[in-house]
Amino acid sequence: MKIKIKKETKGDIAILHLKGDMLGGPPSSETFPEEIKKIIEEGINKVVVDLEKVKRMNSTGLGILMQCYTSLKNKNGNLKLASINKSILGVLVLTKLNTIFDIYETLEEALSSF
Repeated sequence: MKIKIKKETKGDIAILHLKGDMLGGPPSSETFPEEIKKIIEEGINKVVVDLEKVKRMNSTGLGILMQCYTSLKNKNGNLKLASINKSILGVLVLTKLNTIFDIYETLEEALSSF
């Protein structure tokens, strides 16, 4: 299943609601980074990724997240993760990416952290 993205903007923060599995490969590996590029071009550099409806993520999916995180950091921005299930959180902890990403239990917590 490819990843579906619904974009929402609240003030100067872009929220990306993802749905599906982040397992990489086209079109998922292209769609998410392209969306981040568009957001940066709009002058927005604060992004919250809502992962509530993402069930699975593999190393390629993690690589896509890191690519997007780096793109935003290079523009003095930040990418924060919200509503992650225990399985994906376990992968982030195992790979120590939980020390890089700001992770929040809820979307509201992530938004208020900016």
